[in-house]
Amino acid sequence: AVKMSAPTMEERKACWGARDEFWRCLDRHGDDGSKCEKLRLAFESRCPQQWVKHFDKRRDFLKYKKKLETEGYHPPEAAGKS
Repeated sequence: AVKMSAPTMEERKACWGARDEFWRCLDRHGDDGSKCEKLRLAFESRCPQQWVKHFDKRRDFLKYKKKLETEGYHPPEAAGKS
């Protein structure tokens, strides 16, 4: 069901809880989504669609940031001098 109204505090808590469980599962399994399908479905069913999109983007961003922190930033060779 698509609810356009803002989620209640209860719904937000359920959504964040589902997201955290899903993300913890991904962390444990090296981001192998197939191992976390049930949690993914719970996450999608408990969160508004836009939030799911937002959190997916956010996770990608956090992963990217973490990669930069662990591996350092390697500018592409073709970038030229700044």
